[in-house]
Amino acid sequence: MAMEPVTMESPLHNTPEGGVYLFSEGASHLYAGRSKRQLNKRLRGHIRKSAKDSPLAFKLAREATGQTVTSYSGDHIREKLLSDPEFLKVYQDAKERIRRMNIRWVHEPEPTRQALLEIYVSVVLDTRYNDFDTH
Repeated sequence: MAMEPVTMESPLHNTPEGGVYLFSEGASHLYAGRSKRQLNKRLRGHIRKSAKDSPLAFKLAREATGQTVTSYSGDHIREKLLSDPEFLKVYQDAKERIRRMNIRWVHEPEPTRQALLEIYVSVVLDTRYNDFDTH
């Protein structure tokens, strides 16, 4: 939290090779994530138009469309939802929203500490879009 927040609209300088990041809107902390290397690339993956690996954008789009049921088969799987043009539009809009969010990060290259830090940040800051459910 000591880091001055930046947005994806500004140049991302000094991003570490591995670490934990936090997306926020104002005082509302929404999502903590991590990357074992190339944090800059991971952050950009959340907003890149062609990327389909933004868990935050996917959760925002699910919420906006009322598709909140998580499933690993049937109509609610990621691939099926992303093939729906209406859902895809909402998903891309969510990426634009993420582009304007505040971002903070901290360098942590060690995988176990990184995982624990992501969970800690999520719990302490009550990031509403994190879940640690298993597949």
